[in-house]
Amino acid sequence: MSEPARLIKKYPNRRLYDTRTSMYITLADVKKLVVQGEEFQVVDDKTKEDLTRSILLQIILEEETAGAPMFTADILTQFIRSYGNAMQGMLGGYLERNMQLFGEIQKSMREQSQKLYGEPTKSNEDLWKQFMSFQGPAMQSLISAYTEQSRNVFQQMQEQLQSQTRNMFSGFPFPGVPGMPGFGGQPSGDGKAPSDSKTPGESKTPGEDKKS
Repeated sequence: MSEPARLIKKYPNRRLYDTRTSMYITLADVKKLVVQGEEFQVVDDKTKEDLTRSILLQIILEEETAGAPMFTADILTQFIRSYGNAMQGMLGGYLERNMQLFGEIQKSMREQSQKLYGEPTKSNEDLWKQFMSFQGPAMQSLISAYTEQSRNVFQQMQEQLQSQTRNMFSGFPFPGVPGMPGFGGQPSGDGKAPSDSKTPGESKTPGEDKKS
């Protein structure tokens, strides 16, 4: 039976209390739990509200405001624009899948380095960093290839959606819409071109009844 997630309580004075160790901890301590892969849950001691996401966001904010930030202003701008957008859910899923892939790559590289150099202790820390520097270009190449593949899949999905939309609304005229019936003289309705037959009572052109 798996061990339940580590419970961390947040008190009204904003202090965090680790119920497993019976000690007060800081955001830095929570970050260590994340890095170590420890499952935990942060709850408000008074309201019992789940504050895990809020605490994780605080850790990200501290990391972004210190040292070397991960996200540029352009990326953050795109994130903000995506909120409320029709494709917000798709973007969230896409980012989650990519982060899972990135985590799997990191895990594989860590296991490979441990086989060669053992745990990254003080004695072999330089060798471990050297190994990681060698793996960097290969990892970038792999991520670039995955990104290009994702772009191609998205383009194919767009083309498929456009094709399905044209088929779905093929019986309705859409004047002025490229690729849809009724645009640029394209046939509409049943797909037949407009008839040249004259309406009843319309005058005939001279000589039309004459035989050759």
